[in-house]
Amino acid sequence: MIKDRAALVAGCIRLASGISFLVDPLRANRLWGEPDDPGPSARLLLRSMGYRDALIGGLLVNGALRGRDTRGWFLASGGADAADLLGGISVHAELKRGQQIVGLGGAVVGIGVGLWGATRRRVTSMPLDLETVVP
Repeated sequence: MIKDRAALVAGCIRLASGISFLVDPLRANRLWGEPDDPGPSARLLLRSMGYRDALIGGLLVNGALRGRDTRGWFLASGGADAADLLGGISVHAELKRGQQIVGLGGAVVGIGVGLWGATRRRVTSMPLDLETVVP
């Protein structure tokens, strides 16, 4: 039984994104708005981002399925997106309009989701109350 659906959804999205950057960083990068090969240095950074996202997403999924407190992993997820936004702002003027919207907009949404998940009440499994089951 899934204990924390929000963490499961957010974790699966982040895990899938991370895996896509590990399996085919150029195709994943095109999805985020870059039509050209960014070169070997950027491919290295894309793979690093893939490892980061796969790790955070996997730990969110794990926590969601085991009923553990996922607020810290939501905060890590939002922090990763904040770092991406900070780096993206420094090259904002050099990005194409689509890259600005998808890349920087996605980071803003990710920060919001991370902050929401980190500040919500802890999700716990419902204890079995025998008085409500057996009259």
